[in-house]
This record gives sequence, structure tokens and C-alpha cells, in this order.
Amino acid sequence: MDDAARQQTQALTPLARVRAILGGSAGNLVEWYDWFAYSSFALYFAPHFFPKGDTTAQQLQSSAVFAVSFLARPVGAWLMGLYADRAGRRAALTASVALMSAGSFAIALIPTYAQIGVLAPVLLFAARLVQGLSLGGEYGASATYLAEMSGHRRRGFWSSFQYVTLIGGQLLALLVLIVVQHLLGQEALDSWGWRIPFIIGGLLAIVVFWIRAGLEESRSFLNAKAQTDAAKRRSTLALFRDHPRETWAILGLTAGGSLSFYAYTTYMQKFLVNTAGYDKSVSAGIMAGALVIYMLAQPLMGWLSDHVGRKTTMAVGFGLGAAATYPVMSAIAAGGSPLAAFGLVLLLMLIHTGYAAVNAAVKAELFPARLRALGVALPYALANALFGGTAESVALSLKAAGQEKLFYIYVSLAMAMACVIAARLRNTNRTSLIEED
Repeated sequence: MDDAARQQTQALTPLARVRAILGGSAGNLVEWYDWFAYSSFALYFAPHFFPKGDTTAQQLQSSAVFAVSFLARPVGAWLMGLYADRAGRRAALTASVALMSAGSFAIALIPTYAQIGVLAPVLLFAARLVQGLSLGGEYGASATYLAEMSGHRRRGFWSSFQYVTLIGGQLLALLVLIVVQHLLGQEALDSWGWRIPFIIGGLLAIVVFWIRAGLEESRSFLNAKAQTDAAKRRSTLALFRDHPRETWAILGLTAGGSLSFYAYTTYMQKFLVNTAGYDKSVSAGIMAGALVIYMLAQPLMGWLSDHVGRKTTMAVGFGLGAAATYPVMSAIAAGGSPLAAFGLVLLLMLIHTGYAAVNAAVKAELFPARLRALGVALPYALANALFGGTAESVALSLKAAGQEKLFYIYVSLAMAMACVIAARLRNTNRTSLIEED
């Protein structure tokens, strides 16, 4: 082991740990802001790229681009996972945020369908693919980095900041939407104001690129690099050959976690408008308020998982979600006061915290350092593309067919499956493969 790697085996000081967690989290927030800005402003820009059909048809087309962009995420996860396990977590984190910046600026500058015809949705699709590659690599790199830098005693607490910043990115996108709605008139927002959030995202990503370039590398990676030959460390085959149970577990957990997350958050904003009948601004306010509390609840659940076990909080969250999704979404669909809708949306989000707060730590703890980033990223991205990325398209298609309640059942079944998987996991609080600190 060289001197640099030997030095990294020493415990981090509290200040150094906090600096590493905040540095990694800042980039995660901007990445997810850029990703969710698309969904938050889709109600406004969809007619510019997909002018034919009614509002539901336009939203279905824009959500189809959202879903297809998820197909790039497994590719990004695979490439960036290999890169993170070969060149380091810091290198992968800086590369992913650079790609996201490029995608955001592209969306901000794409001409409309009226200006360049069918080339407009094609360019939109291409920009989203770039963002999909970026985010596919971001999840594995950031989840791995935060888990490795957290320390075993408070790994659930510190790793929960991965979802704090993920939700923070979505919340930031919604807050930008609310501000733009109030500062610009409806005509300006529909005409050109929807481009503002993508310009903001591109600029923020440039700032975060500079921050991430100065992050400290994790001890786990440096030790694995010193002890393991590069060919073995980068083996994709080893992931499926040596760790099939863990790989399939992450696939199942992510299927339930991602589908319910996008149902409760991203799709919920449209659900409140198109199904429950609330005004767009009211819907945005409900989602912003619920997301604030959801975000603040993550560290609390992470702290709890350090005491009762991460598999326990995950299994309970999935079980409650399987039982609550159908009746709660049915109640939201019936309309009523905005305050009641806020309470129901918040209930679903708080239930989801059982998975959200601990998923990064659990997944990272299942794999050895030499292929940890790939093991976290690839199965996650595959399941996310199949279930999370298609959530809106499935929901809107069922709504168009007059069978929207089948979507509630679909989400419930996925969460029930994930509950069984979580209950059968080993207790990673005691069996973590993250050996350092």
C-alpha cells in the first residue's frame, strides 16, 4: 500500500467527514434539480415540442421522452460505475455533473416545433439522453461515496443526505417554478419563461464541477486500488457471477422504491391537476410543502436505521406503502380541500422515507469496494428505467383508457414485492462490506 492509501486508512475527523458529505451532496442536488426541472415545467413546454392533441396527449408525449431518457441511465450507470471503480469516486462525480450541465444548456436553447419542425422533439430527446447518461452514473457514484465517507456508526444518518439532496433538487425545481409563475405572466411563462430553469441548472452544474474537483477521495477506493489488480476491479461479469443475490435484491428494491417515488412525487404534480382538478399553482404549492417535510424527515429515518436496522425501516416502509397507496390515491383523486390533499400526499411521502433514507447505505454495504460503484449503480439503473422511468407513461396511458386505478394497484404490488425482499436481506448494520472506519 502506498503512503497516500495508508494515510487514508486513518479515521476522518468530524470536520473532514462533514466537508466530504456536503461536497458530494451539493453535486447530487444540482444533478437532480436539472433532471426534475424537465418534469416540473413539462406542463408549459410540452405544447412547444408536441403541438398536436389535447393536454393529456401532449403530456403523454413529453412523459414518453422522460421515460425513454431513462434507457440511457443503465448505460451511464455501467460506464460511470466502471470508471468510478477504476479512476475513483471523485473522477466519476465530476464527469457526471459535466454531462448534466451540457444537457441542461441544450434544452434551454432548443428551438420550438414551430421554428424547426420535427427536429425540435428529436433534439429534446437527445438532450435528455445526455442527462440520462449523467444521472445513471451520478446515483452509483454519489451513493457509494457518501456511504464510504460516513463511518459505520452513523452510516444511515449521513447516507440519508443522498436522498435529502435528491429531494432538494426536486424541491428546488418546484420553487423555481413557483417563483417564475409569480414573477412572469402566464403568457411569458408559456412562451419563453420555461427556459429559465434549464439555464439556471446549467450554470449551477458548472459551479458544482469546480467543487467536486476538490473533493477528498474515499479510503475504501484507495485501499481497494492498492490491493486489487485493475482487471479484477473493473469486471462487470464479476458483479453477476459473484454477487447474484445482492444484484437481484437491488433490482427488486429499486423497482418498488423508484416506482413509488415517481408516483408520489413526479407524477403526483400532474395527478393533482389532471385527475383531482386542482389549479397548477395550487398543485405546485402542495408538492413544495410536502417535499420540504419529506426532505427533512430523511436524516431522522437514517438516524433511526442506525439503531433498529436499515432492513427493518426499509421493510416497514414498503409494507405500509403497499397497504396505503390505493386508498390514499383514491382519496386524492376525489378532490376536496388543498389542505386535505397536502396531508394525503405527505402521508405517502413519509411512508416512502423508510426506503429512501437508507437505500444508498444498504446497497453500498452489500458489495466489496473493488466493484461497489458498479454494483450499486447498474442494477439500480436497470430497475429504475423499467419501473421509475415508465411510471408517468403507465399512469397516463391507464388514465387515457379510463382505468387509472389500475396504476394504484400496480404501485402497491411493486412495493409488496420489495417488502418481501427487504425482510429477507441480511442486517447490513452488522455485516457491512465497507470495512474502513
